[in-house]
Amino acid sequence: MAHDGHDHEHGHGQGGHQHEHHHHYAHAARGHAHHGHSHAEKEHKAHAPAHVSVFVVTCSDSRDEARDESGRALCGGLESAGHTLCGYKVVKDEPEAIRAALAEATAAGARAVLFNGGTGIGRRDTTVETLRGLFEKELPGFGELFRMLSYEQIGSAAMMSRATAGTYQGMILFAMPGSPQAVRLALEKLILPELGHAVRELTR
Repeated sequence: MAHDGHDHEHGHGQGGHQHEHHHHYAHAARGHAHHGHSHAEKEHKAHAPAHVSVFVVTCSDSRDEARDESGRALCGGLESAGHTLCGYKVVKDEPEAIRAALAEATAAGARAVLFNGGTGIGRRDTTVETLRGLFEKELPGFGELFRMLSYEQIGSAAMMSRATAGTYQGMILFAMPGSPQAVRLALEKLILPELGHAVRELTR
């Protein structure tokens, strides 16, 4: 498997501060409307496409579609948010397989590709290196914010994740850990809120 699950598998979503974590976000979201950014935020979201065509790729040596809870969580979350799933594939955590999945996503007309798995430090974890070699522009903020949010859930094990994102041929690619808790966190807190905006920026 992508060893990437490592502590993420055991850590995400466990521990006593889960409730507090959600309370904090609920509070922050309520507070947001009273702050200055709400108008600017509405402004930049107003022109963003509401429906984005997305391809999901699970990079794992041990999971198949039947056992891919993380891939299902991504597909379900995207569709619930009104986006279009133009493909889903489970591939080995190998550079050629990852590049082939990306070619398939391009042919399917994807505007965003969500990779899960292969972002740890194991010998077989190659997703990040493979995608970094293709990125036209890297978005380090995705990984930085993911690790910050992840730290609130699982503590110092968050530093073991090399999650990142970047652009490639008019698409935005996200690489995140392979655990269900990690993909839900990345999707809900980072990807869904900015997906339409990111795609709009790419087409300007």
